Amino acid sequence: NDEEILRWLFTEDESLPGRPIDALREGRKTEIRRRAQALAW
Repeated sequence: NDEEILRWLFTEDESLPGRPIDALREGRKTEIRRRAQALAW
């Protein structure tokens, strides 16, 4: 649901490093899109 998506976007992820939203803002869209698809949203 939307709440899960927002929580994921704004939660620190050591494998990035940082939050997915920060990676999107920095232009690293491909990696974030790949991860979101793997989570089946």
